[in-house]
Amino acid sequence: MFYCFNGFTPVVHPGSFVHPQAAVTGNVIIGKNVYIGPGAALRGDWGGIVIEDGCNVQENCTIHMFPGVSVLLKEGAHIGHGAVIHGATIGRNCLVGMNAVIMDNVIVGDECIIGALSFVKAGDNIPDRSLLVGNPAKIIKEVSDDMIAWKTDGTRLYQQLPQQMFEAWKECDPLTEPEPGRPVQPANYFTWKKNRP
Repeated sequence: MFYCFNGFTPVVHPGSFVHPQAAVTGNVIIGKNVYIGPGAALRGDWGGIVIEDGCNVQENCTIHMFPGVSVLLKEGAHIGHGAVIHGATIGRNCLVGMNAVIMDNVIVGDECIIGALSFVKAGDNIPDRSLLVGNPAKIIKEVSDDMIAWKTDGTRLYQQLPQQMFEAWKECDPLTEPEPGRPVQPANYFTWKKNRP
């Protein structure tokens, strides 16, 4: 659902998919090939939210801020299920793990990985290619080329998902039992990790 607030109407590129069970309010700008999952709350009421091309904000994420602060997700940022981004800047091609919390005025450099359940305290400035874990989050090492390639491949699936949702997603009634011969996995995802370039 989309909501105007204080004269601001959300802006969404037509090539992006925002689930109807997400709530997008006010001063929010969403670029192309972005996926916003169900239960996500993007509240551009006290400040702006800019989500650049190729990002994804997965189920039950919250993006908000203190008054007068803006949130920026740079190109290819990948925000895992249940994460909270509160008044922060997330760098290009970063991964924020599930249920991580990134607080106000944090600047996360490009190609960082923040582990699941990590807490990045307000005002932290994270250098490019850092791997952080813990509460409070600490840098434990530099992100390797293999790690960022794995992250980029995973994000590429989400960048393809908006078009797939437009083509193949629709509301339906559930079946009472599986169809005969129903595959366990969709064939196009089963081997994605093995087929990395």
